[in-house]
Amino acid sequence: MPLLGPAAMLLSFDVLEDAIAEHDQWHTQEHLPERLSIPGFVRGSRWVALSGQPRYFVMYEVAQLATLSSAAYLERLNHPSPWTEKMMPCYRGMSRGFCALAGSFGAGIGHAGLLIRFKPGIESPSSLRDWLLQVLAPLPSRPGIGSAHLFEGAATPAMTNEQRIRGADAGFDWALFVTGYSEDALAQLMHVDLADAAFARHGAAGVLAALYRMDYALTDRESGAARNRA
Repeated sequence: MPLLGPAAMLLSFDVLEDAIAEHDQWHTQEHLPERLSIPGFVRGSRWVALSGQPRYFVMYEVAQLATLSSAAYLERLNHPSPWTEKMMPCYRGMSRGFCALAGSFGAGIGHAGLLIRFKPGIESPSSLRDWLLQVLAPLPSRPGIGSAHLFEGAATPAMTNEQRIRGADAGFDWALFVTGYSEDALAQLMHVDLADAAFARHGAAGVLAALYRMDYALTDRESGAARNRA
């Protein structure tokens, strides 16, 4: 399994333009290390859009789905730091989902990523899943592509003080994330194999696709080593 856990929290959002620089500093220096200090959080990565919207995609890989409803995580969400309290009102259009990993292929994470969000049809989620797994499984053997992952929404995040500050979050239904070393390969994938029309033929709706580049990533081991040195 190329991801570091069987579940993940996925977030997509924009930030007020004049707050972008401070947001990225806060997210790198405080927020990601804080999250990775919570038991069960194993890696966090921040991605910035190359084409499509919104600007940011963040993925937290966790040891189990229950990590995302743990007392330790909720304690941080309900007791934000002063810097976090300052940044929360700068968010716009936050979507946040607790997702189970339904399929994962390849190894590693490339610097380029294709994120596609969508809603499964009520009558055909299993056929949609089967089709996507068949499409994703061989992708890591293609030039320019390294790994491919299918996520399914599995739990609804609780309302917390952080969310109250920034406003109610929208949810994630299903999503797939393909990473690699070639933006062109991912763009072709988005327009051909995983085009909107292909999703529609298999009962999916509300398809939103965007290309991203890796901006920053941190693992729990790296975060712990930094704390120990400090």
